[in-house]
Amino acid sequence: MTEYGRGPGSEPWHPEDPLYGDVGWGGQQAQAGQRSPYDGRPQQYPQASQYGGWSQEQQPGYGGQQHQQQHQQYDTSGQPQYDQQFTGHPQQQQFHQGGWDATGTHGQVPYAADPGDPYGQQPVAYGGEQPDFYGTEDAYPPPEPPGRRRPEPDPEPAADAEEEHGVLPGDDEDDEEHELQGRRERRGKGRKPVKSKKRRTGCACMVVVLVFGGGLGGVGYFGYKFYQNRFGTAPDFAGEGSSQTVTVEIPKGAGGWEIGRRLKEAGVVKSADAFVHAQGTTPGGDGIQAGAYLLKKEMSAASAVKLMLDPRSQNNVVVTEGERNTNVYAAIDKRLELPDGSTKKIARKQYKSLGLPSWAENNSDIMDPLEGFLWPATYPAAKGMKPEAILKQMVTQAKQKYAAYGLDGKARELGLNNAFELVTVASLVQAEGKTHDDFRKMAEVVYNRLKPTNTETNRLLQFDSTYNYLLGKSNIHISEKEINSNPSPYNTYTHKGLPPGPIGNPGEDALKATLNPTDDGWIYFVATDGTNNTEFAKTYAEFQELKDKFNASSGN
Repeated sequence: MTEYGRGPGSEPWHPEDPLYGDVGWGGQQAQAGQRSPYDGRPQQYPQASQYGGWSQEQQPGYGGQQHQQQHQQYDTSGQPQYDQQFTGHPQQQQFHQGGWDATGTHGQVPYAADPGDPYGQQPVAYGGEQPDFYGTEDAYPPPEPPGRRRPEPDPEPAADAEEEHGVLPGDDEDDEEHELQGRRERRGKGRKPVKSKKRRTGCACMVVVLVFGGGLGGVGYFGYKFYQNRFGTAPDFAGEGSSQTVTVEIPKGAGGWEIGRRLKEAGVVKSADAFVHAQGTTPGGDGIQAGAYLLKKEMSAASAVKLMLDPRSQNNVVVTEGERNTNVYAAIDKRLELPDGSTKKIARKQYKSLGLPSWAENNSDIMDPLEGFLWPATYPAAKGMKPEAILKQMVTQAKQKYAAYGLDGKARELGLNNAFELVTVASLVQAEGKTHDDFRKMAEVVYNRLKPTNTETNRLLQFDSTYNYLLGKSNIHISEKEINSNPSPYNTYTHKGLPPGPIGNPGEDALKATLNPTDDGWIYFVATDGTNNTEFAKTYAEFQELKDKFNASSGN
């Protein structure tokens, strides 16, 4: 059977069968007496030759009663009308009990009862009073003709799970919230949020305002900075500064910008620009030297420049050219406010860790291993600093200078054994000479007296400076008896050759003269005025004349 009762047999299902399909669209049998929709004209129905192996003569009938085929008719109003039987059929079939009769009718053979059907044993005749299967509330709707069928509406969303279970006490608020949320979800499902046109326009305007406002602000800011840098006044403090003091170290070779930057970092001035401007407008402002300066915080740039030009503001230790180490040690003690002799003790104990060059010597005859290695310059020295830190700066500076001149190689060219002896010669030149021209002649005197061929002094230097170094004095009036009675190796009147080590810290001019002496044959010299005027001689006779001149000037 196909749906709605169209089967392969010659007859459709009975109209009152609950499974009956398309015959009788209203679900009810046509009333007696109604006119056939085909106006009495016979309708032809195709006949199946056999069904399931049954011939047409063997097909059973329905329920032992004779039934007439129904057909639909439609009146002018479009309502279905039914006729109880078709007229004019070429082979009218009538159902009889038990098969076909002589007129061609077939007697109905009852169906055997289904043992598994509890209702199969109850005989119900077709045409009897049947219940309305479509009249109840829960019944399926009656079938409709194909032309009037409409697609079924989409099923409504299933109720939330909360509706299926019982409500617990205290859950009323949660249930209401879930129900509202479910309604919102169902209401908004499948919809896209509609953005307000006014809101979009407002946002676009806001973006444009921000872009143009930011651009104008940036241009204004950089324009202001440009004006300030080119034409504006540099930021500056006012007054002489606060009561808080600070020590600022200025390295050698630092210019105005570097000095201003260091002062700004220390909080002395407000800007480096202000310091550079004040230095350029202050007379002698470019004379600020390297060193450590004791300054006040939050000073005006002009006040800072003025104070830095005052020697009293400088917290420095200045090593002068030719100065002995004993004086340098005393100056460090004073600046650091340490007991006398503190720095000298540290120098003796820690000299090996202060960075001396590898060629520096230290034998038992050397009075101070650091002598000649504290390079003449200005070094910061303020209270709280360590003496060894200051000494290390001095040694480092000397080491760098000596390395730059290549002393080790130059020493052999000048007839010396090593760089240490060259530094010793430079210290002698520094101690005995007075001017740059004196330095070169004095260097030649030293080299000539050290020569093995020297018959004038027999390789004796005979320098008062070495003997004074031994005594820690600077006395130009020394008797022959005193000199001859002192056996120290620093007594060059009695010991040939160089002293054990340098007798002071030579400066750069003396070092250059030592590396480039004159070649005029000088072997004698005398400070004829006792202080600044040094005269040179090549022979002993010339030397005696210079000696008499000295005695005359000194009243000796």
